[in-house]
Amino acid sequence: MKLLLAGLVLVLIVETQAQWYHFPIEAARGAGDMWRAYSDMREANWKNSDKYFHARGNYDAAQRGPGGRWAAEVISDGREWIQGNSGRGHEDSAADQVANRWGRDGNDPNHFRPEGLPDKY
Repeated sequence: MKLLLAGLVLVLIVETQAQWYHFPIEAARGAGDMWRAYSDMREANWKNSDKYFHARGNYDAAQRGPGGRWAAEVISDGREWIQGNSGRGHEDSAADQVANRWGRDGNDPNHFRPEGLPDKY
């Protein structure tokens, strides 16, 4: 019985400690998702598509797991902080953050999709 209990404790400890490496991989891939959404937004150059790409980047990154969600939050918050301090409107930044949270929370980014945006995006 003691051997079985010791084995169970060992498996739980090893399993818990073996997961540490997932976070940085998820974060790196999540940052890549954010970059891809930004690049697509620049390429599309579509009127009123900003919120869609914010939501999509955050959604894709958050789907990676806790590391991706963390990366999306840090990148989004950092971007909005920089824009807020550069004189851009507070209302626009607040609206961007709504779209960021919408995507990070796992909601469909197409909620913000502008009419006519090519299916490529």
